[in-house]
Formats: sequence, structure tokens, C-alpha cells
Amino acid sequence: MSICPKHIVYVLRGVAEPSRHYVGLTSDVEQRVAQHNSNNSGHTLNHRPWSLVVSIEFADPRVADRFERYLKTGSGRAFAIRHFG
Repeated sequence: MSICPKHIVYVLRGVAEPSRHYVGLTSDVEQRVAQHNSNNSGHTLNHRPWSLVVSIEFADPRVADRFERYLKTGSGRAFAIRHFG
């Protein structure tokens, strides 16, 4: 039995700056959030700490990639705020 890799799109919110969001794609969301909150993630380093708003797992990596890219657009950001808080 083989284990399929996970394809998880996640949204983070800045704890100190609740209007700041970050969207990413990973196979291990707990580890990735920990990296964002440590010194191991350049883009989010200056806006720590982060809290996880939502994570959505996809079976198809192409669908996960498209959804992540959508959430990084203007309408995608509005969708995320409206539906995920």
C-alpha cells in the first residue's frame, strides 16, 4: 500500500497584524506553520507570529496549485476573507 503525498493549501493570518495574510502550499501544514513562525521562512519573517486560518487538502496537485494561485489574486483574497475570516 502506497501513501499518496498530501497537497495542502493553507492561509495564515498575522497575530500582531490581523489584516496581513499569507497563502501557501505544502504537504505538512503543521511543520510549515512552525517554519513561518521561526527564523526559517524569509518572506514571512518580519510579520511573525502567524496563526493558521484554514487548510484545505487536495488529491490532485494541479488543483491545489491552481487554488493557491487563485487565492493570491485580488478576487481570491476577497474570497478567502469572506469565507475563511
